[in-house]
Amino acid sequence: MPRERPGPDAQRIKSKRVAWSKAWRIIASRYPPIRLFERLSSNTQVWDALIALEEATNPRVRDEVGEIHLVPAYRRVAGTNASYVMAPFTHVNPKGSRFSNGTYGVYYAASSLETAIRETAYHFALIAADSKDSLRREDMRVLVGTIDHVFDDANSLEETFKAAILDKNSYAVSQRFGGERRTTESDGIFFPSVRHRNGTCVAAFSPNVVSIPRSRASSEI
Repeated sequence: MPRERPGPDAQRIKSKRVAWSKAWRIIASRYPPIRLFERLSSNTQVWDALIALEEATNPRVRDEVGEIHLVPAYRRVAGTNASYVMAPFTHVNPKGSRFSNGTYGVYYAASSLETAIRETAYHFALIAADSKDSLRREDMRVLVGTIDHVFDDANSLEETFKAAILDKNSYAVSQRFGGERRTTESDGIFFPSVRHRNGTCVAAFSPNVVSIPRSRASSEI
């Protein structure tokens, strides 16, 4: 039976095991993988010391690794393609997202490619409009991993509060909710896609609760 956890604003939220054989995420190809995470030891406890040594001879390492202190050692992942999971947590979007106020990272993934496309297209359109960019072509990278973990289930929330955290235009309630869930050591939130009817998404609060994905070529999709 799903367990209940206390939530903000007198809400109670149940947990749900999310088991996806394919978890889809789309990122801009102009953001190359941060190979430093692949080169480091599989022992994440010693990463800080190794990074400090690399910084001593390579000043660009600081830009590559980002804010590694935001990810506790026991939450880090290593190995081939690890940067795809680590990057959202070490290179945080200061403008935030649905479940982050911009002070910490979140790894978002969708249960289908179409859902991932619609979510990504919406947010990139906002970025382009905000920057007043002219019409342009954007090359994207499709990441496919798996998910098998227990998350907070947004569908278990009272309907009025659920509608507030899934507001199409405002993140005011959802960011507070995400921050409070994260402080209770929630691993993330399972929620209905706001941009794709019947689509579902996961917002993971730590790298080690999702699998390390691989990049898929268009011919493989």
